[in-house]
This record gives sequence, structure tokens and C-alpha cells, in this order.
Amino acid sequence: MSVNEIDEFITVLLILIGSIISVISALGIIRFPDVYTRSHAATKSSSLAVLLTLSGCFLYFWLTESYISIRLILGIIFVFITAPVSGHLSIRAAYRSKVKLSESTIEDELKEVFQAKE
Repeated sequence: MSVNEIDEFITVLLILIGSIISVISALGIIRFPDVYTRSHAATKSSSLAVLLTLSGCFLYFWLTESYISIRLILGIIFVFITAPVSGHLSIRAAYRSKVKLSESTIEDELKEVFQAKE
């Protein structure tokens, strides 16, 4: 194998792993019982999937064409910063709106925090 083939294999592997994680995330959104666990699947694994896919694309262009894409770097940074924050804020809004937890939930750690503030 030449260096170019190894570079292409690594980038394709990153993109493939990102795609697989994206499918798993979609299944988690469908299968999980309440808004809190669904949001966890939507933010954590989806942001990882997008980061892997964009990283694979960035490496492909960098290693094969010697082109450094600022758009891909900004996309990676933007997803890395905004996805967890938006997930946290949507979950917090759902909790404050008193959206019920799943029946299989064992512990509500925020209950004490919000009761102390009231």
C-alpha cells in the first residue's frame, strides 16, 4: 500500500464510523422513552458523528490535495461548541416546564436543586 492509499483508507474509515454513529443516534432518538434520553442521543452521538465525518473530509482534502479548508475547521469548531450547549438548554427548559421523566428513571438529581431555589 502506498501512502496515498493509507491516507484515503484513514479518511474513509473516519467517515464510515461517523455514518454508523449517526445511524445509531437516529435509532436512539426513536427508541428512547422520554425527552431527556432522546436529547442525549441527539446531542452527544450526533455531534460525535458530525465531528468524525467532518474530520475525515478535512483530512482527505488536506492529505490528498494539500488543501486546508477553513470552512471545515469552522464547521468542526461550531458543532463542537453548539451541540452540547443546545442540548443542555433544551433539557433544562423541558425540566423547568415539568416534562415528566420516564417511568424507568431511577433518580432525579435536579429535584433537590430546584426545590431549594423555590
